[in-house]
Amino acid sequence: MGVRKLQAAETESALLEAARRLFAERGYLNTKITDITGTAGRATGSFYQHFDSKEALLQALGADLYTQGSEAFAAEGAGQPHDLTDPVQLRQHLAVGWQVMRENRAVVAALFEAAVASGPASGALWEQMTSGTTMFREHLEYLRDQGHELPGDPELVAAAMGGLMSMLAYTLPPDYSADAVIDTLTALLLYGLAGPARP
Repeated sequence: MGVRKLQAAETESALLEAARRLFAERGYLNTKITDITGTAGRATGSFYQHFDSKEALLQALGADLYTQGSEAFAAEGAGQPHDLTDPVQLRQHLAVGWQVMRENRAVVAALFEAAVASGPASGALWEQMTSGTTMFREHLEYLRDQGHELPGDPELVAAAMGGLMSMLAYTLPPDYSADAVIDTLTALLLYGLAGPARP
């Protein structure tokens, strides 16, 4: 890689990292491009050599988040259709999703803030929710195709699962252990409020 390409890659990386840090501290809506460039130690003009807007930078962070999620699911073998009615498999999927969301909490929050700010009529929040829960939807469609009765449309159920997880990742204080959260989500999604079936 040439010197200019290396410098450009370093600048882009510094801008993305500064944005992550500032979004975690101030939130997406309260962060300006000049805040990002100042924190990154770069000139404001350099921002526009890499991103057209703050929204474009957020899209890059979101794409990275989804790539991390896909890679984490693949590493756990979760990319193949699984039976989410099996407590072990459901817990495995939730654990992978939870880990990625918590490690990228600032990006999850920024995506949520940006979608909410665009207003309900834009459909941005629904688009974000459905595109971010494709893995769950595919597994639920697999179950439906195997004759398993689902509580609703796979897209809606997957979005509900993702909404529950993303709001917890956004709001939950750090003193909750990951195991406690994942175990609670697993039990809630598997058994609902009726509790486990009794013999």
